[in-house]
Amino acid sequence: MGRIVVTEFVSLDGVMEAPGGEPGYAHSGWTMDVAGEDHFAYKLEELLESEALLLGRVTYESFAGAWPGRDDEAGFAAKMNRMPKYVFSRTLDELEWENSTLLNGELPDEVRRLKDEVDGIVLVAGSRSIVHQLLDNGLVDELRLMVFPVVLGSGARVYPDSESKIPLELADSRTYDSGVVVQVYRPRGAAAS
Repeated sequence: MGRIVVTEFVSLDGVMEAPGGEPGYAHSGWTMDVAGEDHFAYKLEELLESEALLLGRVTYESFAGAWPGRDDEAGFAAKMNRMPKYVFSRTLDELEWENSTLLNGELPDEVRRLKDEVDGIVLVAGSRSIVHQLLDNGLVDELRLMVFPVVLGSGARVYPDSESKIPLELADSRTYDSGVVVQVYRPRGAAAS
């Protein structure tokens, strides 16, 4: 059975928008002054343990523009390119990045089907609108936040505006010398895996 693991770079005030330098955003690249080798090692470990990616259109287009044709000694690019990628979009008709499958049904139904079909972690990175729907529908098995010591004051946030409370419990945390803290949350009462 698959597990949906959401992983995000986030500021202290919950902003997840444009951490890596995407153009057109007020605070674009806000992680770059702090990112270090230990952060990259964590992200590599996280990717290597995952079986598939679940992405929204915007994140898919960003990743598909960056990863094909890349190579690195650690194997990050190779894993990104060869792993199955499930892309939820109502506007795309076809996907060019290898091993990509278009999903255009109702998101909760598609995600439940994926959890039945994929054995292991389905990693969700970026993809804010997907993350909001997953949280609202109780479909997140684990939420991993790499919290950077910066307050941005504006930008798209990880957490949805919702009438529902989402009770979580801290499952793990790590602190890096840079001041970045990784916090891992699971739904309250969920079994550890």
